[in-house]
Amino acid sequence: MASDTSGRSETFDIGGELTVDRLGFGAMRITGEDIIGTPGDEDEAKEVLRRAVDLGVDFVDTADSYGPGVSERLIGEALGDPDDAVVASKAGLLRNREGDWLPHGDPDFLKNQVLCSLDRLGTDEIDLYQYHRPDPDTDFEESVHAFAEMKDAGQIAHVGLSNVTVEQLETAMEIVDVATVQNRYNVGHRDDEDVLRACEENDVGFIPWGPMYAVEEGESAETLAEVAARRDATPQQVALAWLLDHSDVTLPIPGTSSVDHLESNVAAADLSLTDEDRTALDAVDAQ
Repeated sequence: MASDTSGRSETFDIGGELTVDRLGFGAMRITGEDIIGTPGDEDEAKEVLRRAVDLGVDFVDTADSYGPGVSERLIGEALGDPDDAVVASKAGLLRNREGDWLPHGDPDFLKNQVLCSLDRLGTDEIDLYQYHRPDPDTDFEESVHAFAEMKDAGQIAHVGLSNVTVEQLETAMEIVDVATVQNRYNVGHRDDEDVLRACEENDVGFIPWGPMYAVEEGESAETLAEVAARRDATPQQVALAWLLDHSDVTLPIPGTSSVDHLESNVAAADLSLTDEDRTALDAVDAQ
């Protein structure tokens, strides 16, 4: 890879046809505390969404479980059915008042959830709909078949997976075209490097959730801070720049409820890493 790169100029074709800039926006944080209920100021949350699109962010990721339903509704109200942005959502997790995330992959439930997502987002077809987490109590293939049926029915344009193994990805690809995989991944947490490599081999987008978790974790935090100091940047910006630099299929989706933080995150796409930066970051042991 070249010694100087700029993420903003790079794009990825989700499903081979939805071209997006590789730095997107994750809409989990525009809900209430513990991702339950409404935010303290819904107008401010909508302003963050609108500002993201104004800044050129054209990939927005959410889920029916964020709120639940709150994030999708706010996106629908703030952006409508945008022509200038790809909106992705997910189904397959239940929430409770304690804030637990409970896998629920029953096909009938998933097919009901897509109807709710369509209504809240204010669209006839969701650009990308992802299976949020495999359910140990439901046959994985049956859950994936439900997403294939949603696609056949014209309710979703593309199918994605989240929190899956290479084996599960391969199984799903035998059932339906898989456009993206969304797993936890950052400079300090690379347990799913094999999944990322499988995505590269199959031209599947890899959406690394938790891209900022590394900023305060062990060795990665120290190295990020050192690189940031050299580059007059923030550790968060460096963490995002590394993700963009590390693979051509990564689609980071940093989330925030603040316009200021949003603008800082978006600026990371223009942060070029040097060979020295890359060597230091690549050497961080996975936490």
